[in-house]
Amino acid sequence: MNLTGIHHLTAVSAQIRENHRFYTQTLGMRLVKRSVNQDDVSAYHLFYADGVGSPGSDLTFFDWPVPRERRGSHSVSRTFLRVAGAATLAWWAQHLQAQDLVVGDIVERDGRVTLDFEDPEGQRLALIDDGGSGEAHPWQRSPIPAEHQIRGLGPIELSVPDLRNTDVVLQQVLNMRPVREYTHHNGQDIVHVYAMGDGGPAAELHVVVQPDLPAAQAGAGGVHHVAFRVPTYEEHNGWVERLKSLRIPNSGLVDRYYFRSLYFREPNGILFELATDEPGFAVDEDPATLGEQVALPPFLEPRRAAIVSRLKPID
Repeated sequence: MNLTGIHHLTAVSAQIRENHRFYTQTLGMRLVKRSVNQDDVSAYHLFYADGVGSPGSDLTFFDWPVPRERRGSHSVSRTFLRVAGAATLAWWAQHLQAQDLVVGDIVERDGRVTLDFEDPEGQRLALIDDGGSGEAHPWQRSPIPAEHQIRGLGPIELSVPDLRNTDVVLQQVLNMRPVREYTHHNGQDIVHVYAMGDGGPAAELHVVVQPDLPAAQAGAGGVHHVAFRVPTYEEHNGWVERLKSLRIPNSGLVDRYYFRSLYFREPNGILFELATDEPGFAVDEDPATLGEQVALPPFLEPRRAAIVSRLKPID
């Protein structure tokens, strides 16, 4: 069994209306699912993705009124978003700098052209040139020109104080393979790159070892968990049995309706999820109108009126 790449990343926002505006207007991503946190139905769970909601393209947010994250180790420290070409990165640099955001310089890092920036709540992001590899599904109604749109998630960067036990889980449990190392942009820490499936920017985990950092404290502008792609239900069942046989504490199979999930924490406390590509976001909505109405999984439908009445408008 092999994971095939990054499935999604879920972060936290304390300003969900502004979050919606930023990700759909400034970044031009499509809201493909307007739902609620299935474990806390008082909170939105918004899914931003490419034009069709492809697995591996969705960046999602929980709507929680919490203080800002305290940055540190034991955490996801940056989320990369794939775009195509140096000209596109130059376009984005100008576009983001005009928004009064924290924006870095265009640099080459790990052999790829990259642009670091932060969203208005301090969520650490980066655009990375994927060379136009693989499929692209632009959103026709995006305010961003099709050739410059975000194509999907790129590498996810973790910060850990000690690599040893995390390395055991990545290689021996999740069957990821170490492929190279490079120096972190701070000029001193080493980043260890692990690949899944066919590899490439959509299927990499970058682990930076930072023993001198304090532990992060979760909050707005931080990341809740990262999910990895499992193509089918059958393979997902195999992962459930694998974690059970290895006696790794986990959630057991959780049916999120749009995908099936399996959660566990790696040794430094970062929450991992294994999520299926199937059935996808169109299981309960017309692909042409994804995200326009509040969508609830069947087990929450009987409570729709009460749930929706407590949600604040975001448009």
